[in-house]
Amino acid sequence: MESHGFSRRRWLAVTGSALAGAALGGCATGAGAGWERWARPLSRRPFAVPRVTADRVIRSIVGLRPFRPAGFLVRGERMGEKVVVHNYGHGGGGVTLSWGSSALAVREAARTEERVAAVVGGGVMGLTTARLLQDRGWRVTLYTKDLPRHTTSAVAGGQWAPTTVFDDEALTPEFEAQFREAVRRSHHAFQALVGAGYGVRWIENYSLGDAPLGVPYYLRHMPELFPSVEDLRPGEHPFPVRHVRRMVTMMVEPMVFLTRLLSDFREAGGVLEVREFRHRSEVLSLPQPVVMNCAGLGAGALFGDQTLVPIRGQLAFLPPDPALDYLTVGGGTGVSYMFPRSDGILLGGSFERGVSNRRPDPETTERIVRGHRELFARMRS
Repeated sequence: MESHGFSRRRWLAVTGSALAGAALGGCATGAGAGWERWARPLSRRPFAVPRVTADRVIRSIVGLRPFRPAGFLVRGERMGEKVVVHNYGHGGGGVTLSWGSSALAVREAARTEERVAAVVGGGVMGLTTARLLQDRGWRVTLYTKDLPRHTTSAVAGGQWAPTTVFDDEALTPEFEAQFREAVRRSHHAFQALVGAGYGVRWIENYSLGDAPLGVPYYLRHMPELFPSVEDLRPGEHPFPVRHVRRMVTMMVEPMVFLTRLLSDFREAGGVLEVREFRHRSEVLSLPQPVVMNCAGLGAGALFGDQTLVPIRGQLAFLPPDPALDYLTVGGGTGVSYMFPRSDGILLGGSFERGVSNRRPDPETTERIVRGHRELFARMRS
């Protein structure tokens, strides 16, 4: 990971005239002092400041990211009479990568002569895999231990950005090509779903820090997927930190998205069966000739992948606030991010590699809330 942010000139070269058009549009609207002071590329409103206090926390939850240092696995293999196609290990990028990675997995399945499949796992990877198979005319049965609303995918933040997907030192040319293809395919698919029906929208995203901001892989190598990227100078933003990077990305509401996918799956004739698999032999005894392994963390035990580890993430939620129309990442204590959603203002987070405890820790919640309270208390309006 690079240690220094892109220069302002580099960001302007990437975004071209779009930024200039956004700034001129802001001057023309005259939509209030907040807009006139802080030129925004997407919103026409002033920055609303979240009200963050401990007594406003409505729930705390924990999710376990299924992480492989070498990156997510998409591979088909024959096991006895079955063809098993693996599609798991997406770390913190599950929702972001879902359509793209699942498209790669379905491409593997299509190499067979079969058109009947079992999908193991009812999270976002299982549901998108099932839907893409149905689009190709397959008959699909989805097996899941938990209904989608109880899966790890339901705990996802929903920011469209492929983060925490692989360790830099483990990156290979083969996985890099797979990763880039999955990212681009997924980006294209989500753009077509923008709207209330699937819970997808465009939103401004602000990365904050007192130290220079590193440039993540996806901005170094795929900046065209993220409009309006710019490192802002002091006086160009309301945040109480030295370094701010702005970009526009998509936001996915996990519960809206998962609910709609399940509805689409059923309407297309899919069969859902709640079932837990404790051993590989149970999976291989299924009647379908092709098995799509989208079991997330469960894939480690079922198929003997010792490299798959959990990364624990804890979140706190405040009541929803429709006035909030931007995301923040960083700026607090430890891992921190603020995502406004229809089910609440999500405050994160934590990043605990190898920890599988799903019980929320009160001290972590207190740290998350305190950090965001201090950040937004110093925010200029």
